[in-house]
Amino acid sequence: MKNDAPKVAKLESITEIHRMLDIPGPIHPLITLLDTREERINLSKLPVSYVTTLYKISFISKLGGKFRYGQGYYDFDEGSMVFTAPNQIVGSTAVYKGNEGYSLIFHQDFLQGYPLASKIKQFGFFSYASNEALHLSEQERATVSAVFTIIQEELNSRIDDFSHEVVIAQIELLLSYAKRFYKRQFLTRQPGNSDLLQQFEALLYRYFKEGKPVNQGVPAVQYIAEQLNYTPNYLSDMLRSLTGLNAQQHIHEKLIEKSKELLSTTNLTVSQVAYELGFEHSQSFSRLFKTKTNLSPVQFRNSFN
Repeated sequence: MKNDAPKVAKLESITEIHRMLDIPGPIHPLITLLDTREERINLSKLPVSYVTTLYKISFISKLGGKFRYGQGYYDFDEGSMVFTAPNQIVGSTAVYKGNEGYSLIFHQDFLQGYPLASKIKQFGFFSYASNEALHLSEQERATVSAVFTIIQEELNSRIDDFSHEVVIAQIELLLSYAKRFYKRQFLTRQPGNSDLLQQFEALLYRYFKEGKPVNQGVPAVQYIAEQLNYTPNYLSDMLRSLTGLNAQQHIHEKLIEKSKELLSTTNLTVSQVAYELGFEHSQSFSRLFKTKTNLSPVQFRNSFN
């Protein structure tokens, strides 16, 4: 059968991106800052969908089109940011009407020798989905724009060891600001965020009530996130901002709650309780229970006798 799915291009270098955009080659082979206020830069020249081995941080100050992400489009407002990591499917603008902003694109080798090379993997927003862009307030836009301006000035000058260090510092500062601004967004942008915990708890309640652990195992963050239409990282970060606990920790709390109920109100063995909760091995259940309660399941049950 013929496969009609569009072929996804792969862009592996900064130079390749410049060539596709029909602009002069980059000053530095491992990093570039595209200023889309310049008329010569038309992002619609890039493939409709492509995979890149590069990091990309985009800031849109004026929106005149849509940006593709996988099978959908970025949920952009004017003054939004989005972050993509190597090997994610991204794409060009679907409609180009003079979008303004910056796209900072860099290879992970640019970070080599600096702590940010490993630290960057800790920023969960690099794996957020298309409807999870960062929407900036007016003051936040000014802050982000100032950082991009410093990076632009450094990259337009002669690159040396000092400018390299300055750019690395500014990228890290940009990511730290993004982390702060996302926390604000979790609390203020969407009124529905305040109901997230209730939705999360209701979903877990149904999961156990319908006996799904027996067939599907311990509820997974990935499953819960899909049911709530979020990525796992975005869901965990939102929950942490609301309660101090991430999604996995909330699931563990529910598992302990259900296990205490079964241990105190039924005659099921510890192995049977573990099976009812979806654990493949009872030892894993006992280990989690002991970690969370400082008691083994048997010790907990005996405390009721």
